[in-house]
Amino acid sequence: MDAGDRFPKFVLKDENGEEFDSGSLDGIRYVIYFYSKDGTPGCTKEAIDFSSLYPKFMMRNIPVIGVSKDSTAAHQRFRENNSLKVKLLSDPDRDLMERAGVWGTKIMYGKEVQGTIRSTFIVGKGGIIEAAWKGVKVTGHAEKVLERAVSLTK
Repeated sequence: MDAGDRFPKFVLKDENGEEFDSGSLDGIRYVIYFYSKDGTPGCTKEAIDFSSLYPKFMMRNIPVIGVSKDSTAAHQRFRENNSLKVKLLSDPDRDLMERAGVWGTKIMYGKEVQGTIRSTFIVGKGGIIEAAWKGVKVTGHAEKVLERAVSLTK
């Protein structure tokens, strides 16, 4: 998926095991990022970076949501262990990941594997993707997303 595409609607369970319906986001801009696994170094850094900037996103009423195929219980531990502020959604069947185009072949430690392609989207008030990053490098990424989100609110 790229800028200009409509982001898919979804209903997934959050870190508390409660259903989260993307319909609750209608009319607001939000950030949704996809990552491989709770507790791994890159994914932890990304979640901590987004959480540290969370107040700046929320000053502009832009929620930040992370999605992986980890269980709700794993998400809850991940949030607690790292004092995360972002909402984490569980996509164990990869349904949203596949519809968003973030599940596929990638190179990991020099080998081709199937997995989550680290990606981030800013979705606008009408459900249209305003910015997209694929194959994200973690360092400095959350700051870039915040800068772009701020520029879209002006």
